[in-house]
Amino acid sequence: MAEYEASGLSRVDFCHERGLSLATLARYRKRHSQANAAPGVRWFEVEVSGNGPAPESGGVSGLTVALKHGRRIEIARRFDARTLAQLLAVLERV
Repeated sequence: MAEYEASGLSRVDFCHERGLSLATLARYRKRHSQANAAPGVRWFEVEVSGNGPAPESGGVSGLTVALKHGRRIEIARRFDARTLAQLLAVLERV
């Protein structure tokens, strides 16, 4: 949201330059305004990397969150949702 606000671009132009839909930007704007009103909510900068194999190539398609000090959370394509929910619950308590 900081990048959009600092850009000075219209929503349409900002989304077009970054390949986002207007609905996606609207969703983030709503979350941002709610987070600013909710104490204890923190936002993190996220970088989308296109370095992994494409799903069509037969490679693993999942998510990776790289944290400080080299820590990583990797979630494979066919992950166990219950385990992920438990992990997120633990992380939210920290």
